[in-house]
Amino acid sequence: MKNILLVCAAGMSTSLLVNKMKAAAKDRGLEIEINALPVSECSSVIDKVDIVLLGPQVRFQKPQVDALVNGRIPVEVIDMRLYGTMNGKAILEQVIEKIGE
Repeated sequence: MKNILLVCAAGMSTSLLVNKMKAAAKDRGLEIEINALPVSECSSVIDKVDIVLLGPQVRFQKPQVDALVNGRIPVEVIDMRLYGTMNGKAILEQVIEKIGE
């Protein structure tokens, strides 16, 4: 099972997106764990995930997250347009393309 971590400023702004991505995964019959945390707490689970997605509002913190993962997994910034429209399906498709399923 793949494990996706969404990182945002407070961990709450991505909860709707997480739900939409989970629904898209369910529609495709995929078993994927998707969680959201504030950037300040992501180090506690970084070793258990397959990819980290940063909300556009915390894209400036990508270097810190890159340092945490140390090249082990991809760290991507969510497209601002997809994030703004909460397009969980499109974001999930990008993730699957990046890490496989």
